[in-house]
Amino acid sequence: MQDVNDQTPPEGAVAEPMVFRDESGELNRVYVDTVAEAIEASDAARLRELLDDVHEADLGDLIEALAPDERPRLIELLGADFDFTALTEVDDAVREEILEELETSTVAEGVRDLDSDDAVRILESLDEQEKAEVLDQLPALERVALQRSLDYPEESAGRRMQTKFIAVPPFWTVGQTIDFMRETDDLPETFYEIFVIDPAARLLGAVSLDRLLRSKRPVTIQEIMDDEPDRVVATQNQEEVARLFERYNLVSAAVVDDSNRLVGAMMVDDIVDVLEEEADADIKQLGGVNSEEELSDTVLYTQRSRFPWLFVNMCTALAAASVIRFFEGAIEHMVALAILMPIVASMGGNAGTQTMTVAVRALATRELGKANAWRIIRREAMVGVLNGLAFAIILGTLASLWFDTIDLGLVIGLALMTVLLFAALGGIFVPLTLNRLGVDPAVSSGPFVTSITDIVGFFSFLGIATFWFGI
Repeated sequence: MQDVNDQTPPEGAVAEPMVFRDESGELNRVYVDTVAEAIEASDAARLRELLDDVHEADLGDLIEALAPDERPRLIELLGADFDFTALTEVDDAVREEILEELETSTVAEGVRDLDSDDAVRILESLDEQEKAEVLDQLPALERVALQRSLDYPEESAGRRMQTKFIAVPPFWTVGQTIDFMRETDDLPETFYEIFVIDPAARLLGAVSLDRLLRSKRPVTIQEIMDDEPDRVVATQNQEEVARLFERYNLVSAAVVDDSNRLVGAMMVDDIVDVLEEEADADIKQLGGVNSEEELSDTVLYTQRSRFPWLFVNMCTALAAASVIRFFEGAIEHMVALAILMPIVASMGGNAGTQTMTVAVRALATRELGKANAWRIIRREAMVGVLNGLAFAIILGTLASLWFDTIDLGLVIGLALMTVLLFAALGGIFVPLTLNRLGVDPAVSSGPFVTSITDIVGFFSFLGIATFWFGI
C-alpha cells in the first residue's frame, strides 16, 4: 500500500505538474520545500524546471518564503535564467540582503536586461561604492540613462520613468513611423503612444497607437498628433503624478525636464506601485508604525521603530491619568463611576479615530483643503452630535437599569454627548492643524487625538458626576 504522504507517483503513472499556489491563493508549501531541496542539492536543472514560466511577482513571493541563505543561492544557480525583475517584488530589506551576497558582476548582468525603472529600484538598494561598480560594468548608453534617473530626487517621476520611448519628428508620415517600429529591434517592451519632438528633443505632441493605426500612411504625424499631450516634470513628486493618473484615467504620460525636453515616459503599471506604496505608508503611519517597516525586518529594528510613538502615547496616557487622579474622591464615593469610565473613554477614542482616518486620507488625496474645510468640519460636528445623542439614550438607559438610578444614566448620557462631539472636532482639527504646520498628519495625529478624547472623556464624565451628585 502506498503512503498517502508520498509525493512520488506510482510506477508507470505520469507526474502531474506541481501547483504553485493552493486554492486559497497561498504559496504551496510542498512547492516551496521542493525548491529548497533543489537549492540544497545544487540542482540547477530541477530549479529551471520548477520555475519555468513563473511570473516575476510569484517568483518574488517564493524568494521571500525561502530561508535567507537560500535566496542568493537560487539566483546563482539559475544564472542568466533568473529574472532580476523579481527582486523589485520583494521587501526592501530582503532585496538588500540578497544584493549584499551577490557578486557585482552578477548584479550588473541582471540589471542590463531590466526596464530602466526596475533597474533604478535595484540600484537604489546598493551603497554608493557598489552602485558605482555596477554602473561601470554597463554599456555607456545604459549607464548614462540610469545615472540620469538616479540623479533625480527620491520618490520623483524621474526615478519611476522608463527611459526607453519612441519619439519621431512631426514631418514623418504615418507610414514612416510604422515602418520604423517594425524595423527597429530595440523598442520599449510596452508603450501606448508615440511622442513628437523637435531637433532639440523638446516635446511637441503625442499620437496614441490606436489613432496612428487608424490613419492613412501618407498622413503626417503633425496632422494627427495631440498638441497638448499628458506630461509630468521629472522632478515632480511621484504621489502627485499618481494623483494625475488617477484623476484623468491616464495610461501613460511623457516625462520632461525643466526645459520641456523629453527624458522618459511614465506608465500606468509604475503608478499602480506608487499608489500601493503610498496607501501602505499611510496605513502604517496612522498606527504609529514607521512607513519603511517590513515583515522581513529584524526584531531589534522593528522594536526601535515602534518605540518612539509608544513613548508619546505613554506620555499622553499619563496626562489622562492625572485627570482621573483629580477626581479620585468622587470615584471613592461612587464605584459605578470607575466601572463606566472606560466606556466613555473607549467610545470617544473610537469616534476620534474614525474622523481622523477619514481626514488624513482626504488630506493625502487632496480631497480636503481650504475650499471645503469648514463644510467638512461642520459635517463631522453634526455626526458627533447625532451619534452622541443616540448613544446617550442607549447607554444612559442601560446604566440606569444596571445601577438602578436614573441620575447616573443622565450623567453618562451628557458625558457621551460631550466626548463624541469633541472626538469629532479633534479628529478633524488635529490633522488639519498638523498639515498646516507642515507635519505629516498620518504620522502625528493618532496620539494627539487619543489624548484629547481621553482627557475630555474623563473630565466631562467625572466632572458632571461630581457636580450632579455633589460629591
